[in-house]
Amino acid sequence: MSRIGKRPISVPAKVAVTIDGQSVTVKGPKGELSRVLPGEVTVAQEGDTLLVTRRDESRVARQRHGLCRTLVSNMVEGVSQGFQRRLEIQGVGYRAQVQGRNLILNVGYSKPVEIEPPDGIQVAVEGNVNVVVSGIDKEVVGNTAARIRAVRPPEPYKGKGIRYSGEFVRRKAGKAGKK
Repeated sequence: MSRIGKRPISVPAKVAVTIDGQSVTVKGPKGELSRVLPGEVTVAQEGDTLLVTRRDESRVARQRHGLCRTLVSNMVEGVSQGFQRRLEIQGVGYRAQVQGRNLILNVGYSKPVEIEPPDGIQVAVEGNVNVVVSGIDKEVVGNTAARIRAVRPPEPYKGKGIRYSGEFVRRKAGKAGKK
């Protein structure tokens, strides 16, 4: 049995969960998320915990058991606490700023790159070089952070570019100089 899938999900007091067949809706202080789960798994609420079980022992059901438990758990955590990803910009003259809702990146191109975050995602800039992407949906927060990083991924020679906070960039040696 899936070790992740059989763990119960604890629901905080300020979060309300509604289960309608395969549709799960979670409401909390930060917002509301809903998702339709595949037919191979079922979600049941017992008091202040949620249990995700599979209908049978088929291969597809076993594959989706842990995934669906993690998705529901992320929904509960998102509406109660939220998620955030931090990015760092490294390079001479590289900087970021927020203009309205949009993020403006100056990262070595001839023109600034403007990124419009999706609905429900907030982007903040700390000290011109630290970007914080936050929201209630973990998947959308991660995808938005990945889109920002893809504008100028860190390069291996000087380490310039946009990287996740705490990301290790393996450096390469440059050309050997003339003697």
